Amino acid sequence: MTLSVLVPSSLVREAEDKREATRKLGYVARAATVFRADRLVVFPDREGERRLGGTFVETVLRYAATPPYLRKEVWGHRDELEYVGVLPPLLVSSTTGSEPDGSGSLQQGIVTEVGPDGRVRVNCGLQHPISLYTPSDMAVSEGERVAIRISSREPVRARIVDEPVPGFDVSRSDLEEALDRADAGVTIATSRFGESLTVPKLADLSPRLERDGATVVFGSPGRGLPDILGVDAEEVTVEPSDGPGFDLWLNTIPRQGSEVVRTEEAMFASLASLTLTE
Repeated sequence: MTLSVLVPSSLVREAEDKREATRKLGYVARAATVFRADRLVVFPDREGERRLGGTFVETVLRYAATPPYLRKEVWGHRDELEYVGVLPPLLVSSTTGSEPDGSGSLQQGIVTEVGPDGRVRVNCGLQHPISLYTPSDMAVSEGERVAIRISSREPVRARIVDEPVPGFDVSRSDLEEALDRADAGVTIATSRFGESLTVPKLADLSPRLERDGATVVFGSPGRGLPDILGVDAEEVTVEPSDGPGFDLWLNTIPRQGSEVVRTEEAMFASLASLTLTE
């Protein structure tokens, strides 16, 4: 199942300070990791932003998604990263241990230099960057993330493989563009005004999600998707109107006991149901 998760740039609008905002984004990154999201996309909600907006949200999420052994190389020192010490570890499961077939551990690398004859230098958490050949059907550029199979560390035996990079990718995009991707799958808007997610509804929906994948969109604290999109909360619909169209508007917490469910809480509750398999 291919899974894209979309959150607004106003995600940390109610955080008291940069430290609390960073902590909140850490839980968002944890949810994306726990449920194996492929992409975490930040879409603009400039009307809802306060002191910290899209640049801060994207930067902290991208930092969180970067393996610890690459963070110094990639990020250095930036004002947005002042409190990254409060981020919870993601512990992406596929970056450690050996594969069952003995092919070696899979982890992320960053291309630091592109040389001749298909060779590149890659920083992948070893003591020094290593020189590797790229597969003949791959083209990589400096700064690009690549997947590395490491079968031995002493002596170093590793290769670049044409496989998905462990973890999730972080980017910024207009909502319409993200929903129009060829691999968007079933597009779902989460809202307490949507159709309640019930056991029968989930049973009908799960095979479709498993087959086609999903793009799940969340709102921000005190500013749900109807507000962000400027649509009547009482008339949310599957039909495209003046704003982006979704396949479904779903209330994934139909027995909500709090007036406001935080975005990171909604992510855990929603993705736990939507990623269930038969």
